[in-house]
Amino acid sequence: MSEDLKSSSEEPEAENPETQGTDDSDQVVTDDMVDEFSDSIMDGEIEASVDAEIVEEETEEETEEETEEETDEDAEYELEEEKVKDEIDIQIDLMQDTDWVVRREAVITLGEMADERCVDPLVRALRDGDWQVREAAVEAVSDIGPPAVDLLLRFVRDWESRKYVLRTLGRINDERVLDPLISWLKSDEFKDDATRALVDLGQPAVPKLIEALSHRDDFVQKQSILALGDIKDSQAVDPLIALLQDQDWMVRLTAASSLEKIGDLRGRAAIKPLMKDPDIAVRMRIDRILASWKKDQVKDKDKDMEKEAANA
Repeated sequence: MSEDLKSSSEEPEAENPETQGTDDSDQVVTDDMVDEFSDSIMDGEIEASVDAEIVEEETEEETEEETEEETDEDAEYELEEEKVKDEIDIQIDLMQDTDWVVRREAVITLGEMADERCVDPLVRALRDGDWQVREAAVEAVSDIGPPAVDLLLRFVRDWESRKYVLRTLGRINDERVLDPLISWLKSDEFKDDATRALVDLGQPAVPKLIEALSHRDDFVQKQSILALGDIKDSQAVDPLIALLQDQDWMVRLTAASSLEKIGDLRGRAAIKPLMKDPDIAVRMRIDRILASWKKDQVKDKDKDMEKEAANA
């Protein structure tokens, strides 16, 4: 009996099957669920992270490409601008060459560039020692136009370049040049240059020239009459007709000549009474004007007859 008790005491206690099954089952389910849930979360985070990285990389690549394109464009523009700057500097240096042909070509090139940085050297070229360089400078500065006016007005004080400066001003349609040109009509030496400049300006100069017809300076008045005759604007007809009654015979004669050039019928009718002018020089001039008009009328009639014969 004691042996039976001993053996029974050595046998391990039997575990409750239900309790064991329940514990094992709860432990396995819980671990699997946790692992599965953790894995699903980790997979989602990894995929989202990968997608975000891919999008970020694509965005960075696009930004880099755009930046590279903008940089290339800016570099090309800067390079082109630098080339222009270099070319201007090269041509300005060539204007100091001892060969007038080289200087003239440099002046022409700068004029074609039409850059404001070319104004100063080109205006200074108006006093070059060679007349062909000066002529080229007149054309070049005229092409640049209004940006050169201020410097030209300063250089007109220089006797050596004044003749060419006045010519250049006459080729720039800017109201700032009118009063200075009118003022130079009183210069005995440069009045003809100023007159040609005003004629080159044309119609924009007409109102100022009409005002100058009553100027107290004889040179200014006479040159204004001549300029209006060469411009041939009909606005000048009535003011010129009024001068046919001036006390100065030279004014009457010059006004009649300008009216002849304009060719307006009002002027022709106003000139005829001067056939009885007290001054013989005026009468002789009027006779030539009327004779010229008669010849023109005969020529016009002959042309009309030829046209009629051709159409018959």
